[in-house]
Amino acid sequence: MRRADEMLAPADCLAGAPAQGEDCAYRVVVIEDDDMLRHVVAQSVKGAGFKAHAFASAHEALAQLAQIGPDVVLTDLFLGEKDELDGLGVLDTLRQRDACLPVVLMTARGNIPVAIEATRKGAYDFLEKPFEKERLVGVLRRAAEQRRLTVENRQLLDRLAFASGIERVLIGEAAAMRELRALVLRIAPAPANVIILGETGAGKEMVARCLHEFSGRKGNFVAVNCAAIPEALFESELFGHEAGAYTGAAKQRVGKIEYACGGTLFLDEIEAMPLHLQAKLLRVLQERQVERLGQNKAIAVDLRVVAATKADLKELGAQDKFRIDLFYRLCVATLKIPPLRERRDDIAMLFAHFVQEAALRFKQSATTPTREILQQLLAYDWPGNVRELRNAADQFQLGIPVSVGDAEQQFAPQSLEEILGSVEKAVISETLRRHDGAGAAACAELKINYSTLYRKMKLYEMDLADYKSPTD
Repeated sequence: MRRADEMLAPADCLAGAPAQGEDCAYRVVVIEDDDMLRHVVAQSVKGAGFKAHAFASAHEALAQLAQIGPDVVLTDLFLGEKDELDGLGVLDTLRQRDACLPVVLMTARGNIPVAIEATRKGAYDFLEKPFEKERLVGVLRRAAEQRRLTVENRQLLDRLAFASGIERVLIGEAAAMRELRALVLRIAPAPANVIILGETGAGKEMVARCLHEFSGRKGNFVAVNCAAIPEALFESELFGHEAGAYTGAAKQRVGKIEYACGGTLFLDEIEAMPLHLQAKLLRVLQERQVERLGQNKAIAVDLRVVAATKADLKELGAQDKFRIDLFYRLCVATLKIPPLRERRDDIAMLFAHFVQEAALRFKQSATTPTREILQQLLAYDWPGNVRELRNAADQFQLGIPVSVGDAEQQFAPQSLEEILGSVEKAVISETLRRHDGAGAAACAELKINYSTLYRKMKLYEMDLADYKSPTD
């Protein structure tokens, strides 16, 4: 075995290593009873831009763990007779304290089976002595990145969990969202009619429901999609009818306006309402009365109307495509919902929230988004806005391809370790197949020794016989 100071390659040969002293440097706790090796490992870790905290015993390290708040723990498997805990004991203790904290084990070649068993119990990875510095830093960086993502995701969800009232519904920390929430709370108690302006999928109905919920009105929230109702049925749907009012009207029907009495009538895509019915709606808003089809008696109604549109109703009015007098009757207050592309800082929080919701609906454990996935989400313009993001979260949680724009990205719900393991297994498998199961030839191509190949094949449950040609 090489001396401890020969075990690692020079730190400055690593491309892309963060500069030492960065505020965002990952924190690594090193537990190693060999003084020389502990010093060399700690210096190598520091040289790669990490903040290293080295300890000779598990007891001493665990006592200061909460104060340090590490991103990853690197511990030797065997820590000497004087230590109360070995590496497996450290792993068990940390799994109880924080199951998401990555633990990497250092082990001698003869202890590989124990190290493999440790990974099955939750260890992030193990390093076989002697190991190169590139291998050490690579494993620690991947583990720390996974830890930071997990912590960030947890913080986002914690902020949502502690949010009160409207913040749990209209989620976002962008200035436009904070202003929107403030306006909703200010307007909600008043009986004024409201127009909600926003793109498709931006959450107009959610805003309308908040106006109703925070208004104190005891009546129903009644939603009507004006674009989805056939024109022939629109009048009956909105105003109701008496039995026999027209052919097929076998019994009395209470219309949406009457049903919303004491509450809120939400008219989505109001620009699609036929012009002649806009005139009747205007009269209802002016007189606060409604008449069912086939009835001469007016029924008093007390309701608030919230209309939603993605169009400029005033411009449509100028083009005689929308009644301008109805526009002014509705437009006591206007709430504008910002599109998702204009509040990209909210995407990560919303996606984490939707993944949690999906996990509950599907009765699954929530999957933590990787940094690669979040970067792709942030780069997309989201023409379908929040609705499209929610669909992407559902697909991600189910582990199916997530369609973003024209290209499909496979957002598999796997940890970084699982992804790298899949790639490593595929490379080894393809190499063995090309060499007809000849282990020596595969080792030469992969530049690894036979013990490493054997260990990897055992880890991934691979058999050389599966790669030998039938004629051998």
